[in-house]
Amino acid sequence: MPRMTTDEIRRTVGRFPRVDLIHLPTPVRKLENLTAALGGPSIYIKRDDLTGLAFGGNKSRKLEFIVRDMLDKRADVVITWASLQSNWCMQTAAAARKFGLKPVLVLFRTSDLEPGYDGNLLLDYILDAEIRIREAPGGKVVKSGQAMGILEEAAAEVRAQGLRPYLVPVGGSLPRGDMDKPLGAISYVNAFAEMMTQMESAGVRVDAVVHSTGSGGTQAGLAVGAKALSDHCRVVGISVSDPQGPFSRDVVEIARATDDALGLGLDFGPDDAIVFDEYIRDGYGVVDREVAEVIRFVFEREGIVLDPVYTAKAAAGMIDLIKKGYFRKTDNVVFFHTGGTPALFPYRDRIVEFLSKK
Repeated sequence: MPRMTTDEIRRTVGRFPRVDLIHLPTPVRKLENLTAALGGPSIYIKRDDLTGLAFGGNKSRKLEFIVRDMLDKRADVVITWASLQSNWCMQTAAAARKFGLKPVLVLFRTSDLEPGYDGNLLLDYILDAEIRIREAPGGKVVKSGQAMGILEEAAAEVRAQGLRPYLVPVGGSLPRGDMDKPLGAISYVNAFAEMMTQMESAGVRVDAVVHSTGSGGTQAGLAVGAKALSDHCRVVGISVSDPQGPFSRDVVEIARATDDALGLGLDFGPDDAIVFDEYIRDGYGVVDREVAEVIRFVFEREGIVLDPVYTAKAAAGMIDLIKKGYFRKTDNVVFFHTGGTPALFPYRDRIVEFLSKK
């Protein structure tokens, strides 16, 4: 039996203050054409790309809680990092500007993508964010250990100007820097409850949730929500950057911190972090033929645009798992669209190249 009700989860999450930043609830729709094309299971989509901040995405759910923490700690400047075309950094910059904070973005070049003003990087520039581009090993998300020294240097500069910086980790996931609670994951406990309410209202039992997973906060929050509210729903993360072993440990660490912060008393272990790393292919942010074809496949059938870094790889993983029989034909699977679509445009040449070759 589920341990809690959705109302109890909402009340528990409601103890954590947040700003009013986005449009909720985001819609859930059945993907009739995709379901028919694949022959089952029944596929639904949770449109967290429609949250309303900038171009939308899962990061803006997290930022409702994180920005409140910034304001409560009287920050003047927010400093964060991610990859060159990061949706997290752009969303953070947009939220910071809305609430009067200056954004400083350390953007790591982890692929051969040129740092031109396009996609999210163009939006960062329009937001007048301070942009610092650094080189990094290719194919993976840059973790705290690689980035914190650079961020501390930026923070020292800010303090020397008499301002208060707030350092926030990539994706708002692991409690690091000035974010001492897993606020990003807490927001996705709430998102799972929101999705369950919508599906229950439609009379649909959710058997699995599939999403792209990169820094672990979204997956950890969904996993906590699933453990509290369902006795059968699997949360399946399609990794876009890191191998299953170390990444699963990150997810479990964040899930345990989330459970502690919410006081739920759940027990999280390795079996609670389902991660598939087969779909990383050539690495984080590397577009191949499969990614391009999945973007076309979903767009043609459902009119929904995926991004090439996160959601297209997650959709490719979900479709492959369906073909391999990982899900039952009678299952109801919810795909979380986590946003990031501005990153589609910097990759246009590669996408066109792959799609033009039959």
